[in-house]
Amino acid sequence: MNTTSQRALVMALVAALLVLTRLHLPTTFGHLGPLPDASWAAFFIGGYYLRGWSRWAFPLFMAAAVAVDYVVISGQGMNFWTHYCVSPAYWFLLPAYGALWAGGTLLRRHQTAHHGRTLALLVGSLLASVTVCHLLSQGSFYWLSPVVSEPTIAGWWKNFSDWYLPYLRVAAIYVGLAVIVHVMVGQVVRLARPHGRTAD
Repeated sequence: MNTTSQRALVMALVAALLVLTRLHLPTTFGHLGPLPDASWAAFFIGGYYLRGWSRWAFPLFMAAAVAVDYVVISGQGMNFWTHYCVSPAYWFLLPAYGALWAGGTLLRRHQTAHHGRTLALLVGSLLASVTVCHLLSQGSFYWLSPVVSEPTIAGWWKNFSDWYLPYLRVAAIYVGLAVIVHVMVGQVVRLARPHGRTAD
């Protein structure tokens, strides 16, 4: 499989993760409920693996996210354009998700063969990009959405801090699982490579 095919496969898998979890479909284990939304992790992972395709892969991921929101909201019998989530703040998802994509891209650009340094870069870039994403998405919703009738600094901070750790935790779990898969696939590829034969 060449590099383009590998990248296309990764794009399809990460996009599927974004769409299926954003739809909040029930799992086969009904008592567990739907899987947590992997959108934030998907944009971070996409930035890492699809750095060379960012010009059109990022818009594709954004279009998929908006399309899913449209399907979910319309499927509940509500008008997408008048739904409380689709306030002027909704369009701040573009720079918010862009921050996650940039975090993955920067990690890929600056990673090294030194695993400890790369792990530190992973933690730092994920933490920074999730923080910026949350500031933009939550902050814009709090200050611009008509849902909050009397916004205050104290109210914003409480809302920000209440949701920050849950969003960070979900993103970190999905990215952690992606790291495990990445390492496992790398090991399989390394072991499957033919070794040079020694002379008899």
